Amino acid sequence: MEATDYLTRQHRDIEQALGDALDAPDAAVRRSRFLDVADALILHIASEEQVFYPAVHGDRSEDVLLESLEEHLALKRLLADLLALAADDAMFRPRLHVLRELAQHHHGDEERKLFPAVRGKLGAAARDALGRDMEALQRRLQAGGRPRRAVRQQTAAAGPLR
Repeated sequence: MEATDYLTRQHRDIEQALGDALDAPDAAVRRSRFLDVADALILHIASEEQVFYPAVHGDRSEDVLLESLEEHLALKRLLADLLALAADDAMFRPRLHVLRELAQHHHGDEERKLFPAVRGKLGAAARDALGRDMEALQRRLQAGGRPRRAVRQQTAAAGPLR
């Protein structure tokens, strides 16, 4: 699948899943839905940082990518905080709400600022190959089980722009 379409589809899926977790009828369902979306978000972030950003890095995109890496760090820190909380903790829902808002903001920035530049820079075949590479990475990381477990080791600083 074409890379920007692939990421945009994941953006919508993650946003919907975060909303579903917030709307869950009880703490147990909320926790289960959150854990699923935490895995999806970590897979998404990993494919952007390890595959997409390095492939589209250039002078014109550097500021947007550096900002995106900082937003990823904020998302990871919120994920780590939420993973440490019980779903019936008074702070769980407010933090989950902030996670959803930050994810929506980050996704919107990418879709408005970065993706049009990528479509102008890379041809369709290159974008398709990039999408396949991201899918392959996510499958490998998912095969290891519970990708969310890695987030605690990723909260000290933003990842490098490769």
